[in-house]
Amino acid sequence: MASGDILLILTALLAGVALLSFALLRGWEDWLRLRLELRQSGTRPRAAARQRLELLDLRSRVKRLESIADGMED
Repeated sequence: MASGDILLILTALLAGVALLSFALLRGWEDWLRLRLELRQSGTRPRAAARQRLELLDLRSRVKRLESIADGMED
């Protein structure tokens, strides 16, 4: 093998490693972005459900206070 052949092989190997590294880093970034989106979307329904429960609780308290004010306590 001539030194030019070795240089060509090493250059191709370096380019292959660079492309593989780029692809792996891009995949890792997308994986982290997906986990973040799933985590954010997972907390939103819980927060919305909690808000609905608090609203229902407040409504029941208001009804009870209205009934007390009207003299028809439960």
